[in-house]
Amino acid sequence: MRIPTTLRTGVLSAAAVLGLTGVTAHAEPALPTVVLVHGAFADATSWDGVAAKLRADGYRVVVPDNPLRGPANDAAAIERTLNGMSGPIVLVGHSYGGTVITNVSDPKVTALVYIAGFAPTPGEPALLEINPVQFPGSRLLPPALSVKVADGGLDAYVDPAYFHEVFAQDVSDATAADMITHQRSLALTANLEPSGPAAWSNTPSWYLVSSQDQVIPPASQRYMAQRMHAHTSEITASHASLVSQPLAVADVIEQAARG
Repeated sequence: MRIPTTLRTGVLSAAAVLGLTGVTAHAEPALPTVVLVHGAFADATSWDGVAAKLRADGYRVVVPDNPLRGPANDAAAIERTLNGMSGPIVLVGHSYGGTVITNVSDPKVTALVYIAGFAPTPGEPALLEINPVQFPGSRLLPPALSVKVADGGLDAYVDPAYFHEVFAQDVSDATAADMITHQRSLALTANLEPSGPAAWSNTPSWYLVSSQDQVIPPASQRYMAQRMHAHTSEITASHASLVSQPLAVADVIEQAARG
């Protein structure tokens, strides 16, 4: 019996949809979750522009609070955030946030991204990376760097009178003023605490150098990126590149997510 052409076409189409023709459709792999860890003298809002771009591109983005008390304490806080998540995870740290992600241990993390961030070796305090003898150029010194009593100890912060010109010279006056209102101080001992095992030693890493940085000298950033064999790129930006150029920062994070 001859099967009508229209019926035969319909059957073949249905078979293709159901996978009966032997052609298997492969779903695109799920995008990793991106976790953005802020640094000292900032809070989670410093990531607003970057997070908006990543979310627009389909990524789930989590921006946890960084307590800014010390590498071991703060890494444990980030690990508690990661514990409730499924992988894969791209973990991103800006500035002191780089020290924190270096100390995070979680097998779900498949890539690390440093945005003008500290990347210490085991036993090394981050303060060594702004040693003025080896890496001159940091302006994170008195009078720009000030100290106050907080939580029963001493905290460091950037004096508002110097914040714009030292920390974020490439943002508008209004943006700098907003950043100052969101500034959070760092325990004075945090950058003196020896770092633990380095997550970058066994995790693919990316580093975005800020070539106009007046907090962590660019030479120090290049040195840290080189010694951890990171995928390295540079941007003409201040220490606050995540605020002044969020699209470029998001692009590096997406490179790591695809990597």
